[in-house]
Amino acid sequence: MASNTTDHSEEERAAYLLDAQQKAIQLFEEIGRDLIRPGISEKALSDQIHELGTKRHGVRTHWHKRVVRSGPNTLLPYAENPPDRIIQSDDILFVDLGPVFEAWEADFGRTFVLGDDPVKIKLRDSLQPVWDTVKARYQKKPDMTGDDLYKIACEVGKEAGWEFGGAIAGHLVGSFPHERIPNDKISLYITPGSKGSMNQLDSKGKERHWILEIHLVDRSRQIGGFMEQLLTVD
Repeated sequence: MASNTTDHSEEERAAYLLDAQQKAIQLFEEIGRDLIRPGISEKALSDQIHELGTKRHGVRTHWHKRVVRSGPNTLLPYAENPPDRIIQSDDILFVDLGPVFEAWEADFGRTFVLGDDPVKIKLRDSLQPVWDTVKARYQKKPDMTGDDLYKIACEVGKEAGWEFGGAIAGHLVGSFPHERIPNDKISLYITPGSKGSMNQLDSKGKERHWILEIHLVDRSRQIGGFMEQLLTVD
């Protein structure tokens, strides 16, 4: 891979991002199969995920903090830092990682259920259909704003029977580090107040690529579920 990622064509950039996501999917398959279990703390699980990513998947850096949330901690959005918690035998939990593969960022999140609680299973199984529906609405009007798509995510989540739990429903992703505006947590995010068209070019004249994240919660039962993946690359 060339060292200067800005030299790549749009097709190459999209392919690299998709490849990074495919590698993240493989990592998550191993996490679900080998690491998630009751009796381990969220922090210890996060540490084991880091070790797995380093030793078996060549991950040398994560562009954002590793997030492992279980039980009532699943209600909390990314920005929070709840106390460490021991994962229980009937828990719902989610993992949100931002591994960098070579020079390209992935941002991937999935929810897992231990035990057979039907409400937790229903919440987990609601995430993909809600994500798919929101993506389909975006694809019909890709020049919509981040504010528009956030409202859609909240509406679709409510239609599925849940409350939308996140302050954002996604953000940019790209070559590491991706485009940012210092001290601005709105313009390049899928969030209220983000009024720019999502399909406008970046500051270097390149297509922007977006992550779509869905965080659904049931506050009465103190549970939440989360998933995220590439919105703009299939």
